[in-house]
Amino acid sequence: MMTRLTELGLVTRFSRIIGGARAGSSGYIYGLSGLGQAVVETDGPLGGRRRRVWESKPYFQDHMLAVSELYVQLVEQHRLGQGDLLAFDAEPAAWRHFTGKLGELVMVRPDAYVRIGRAAIEHSSFVEVDMATETLPTIRKKCLRYVEYWRSGVEQQWRGVFPKVVWLVETEHRRTRIAGVIRKLALDAQALFDVGLLSAGPQLFGEGNQGAAAW
Repeated sequence: MMTRLTELGLVTRFSRIIGGARAGSSGYIYGLSGLGQAVVETDGPLGGRRRRVWESKPYFQDHMLAVSELYVQLVEQHRLGQGDLLAFDAEPAAWRHFTGKLGELVMVRPDAYVRIGRAAIEHSSFVEVDMATETLPTIRKKCLRYVEYWRSGVEQQWRGVFPKVVWLVETEHRRTRIAGVIRKLALDAQALFDVGLLSAGPQLFGEGNQGAAAW
């Protein structure tokens, strides 16, 4: 099917090959071509706007695929009755803004905002999918931005709680390194964060995670 769509010029097949589901097989990453977008728009509300298709760098593709896979796993979990997926906002819908100490506009840019319902309780999380491409000082800066947003009270006024910030990483080594960054934050701020393996991401949401109370 995808080969045929490629031959028709409806999709663009990126050059990078990814692992396949079957032993010895492989798969590709595809994107809609300009013609493919035009076909979709004939029945859609996009108003004829076309976007260029370009091939992103491997680490960016890996990050996008990891966030997408997390969404798929949460949907599967929802269908199995292991937690109601109430919301999954990817970027930029998950982003938040607030006024900084000097009156400037400040942004926090989580990869996703997730709400899970379990036993009549809603659990909310900001998700940061980490592919070990950023330095620890950058991770600390991101954490401090979340702390600043928490102290602003904007999210709590809007939703009543502040979501847990969940860092998802690929290895135990990276998990230890980011956990070390969090331990160096102020004691009250440490409770805002959690770190877990990307492979176990869906299980982390809703396990004692109701978000931080409004302060």
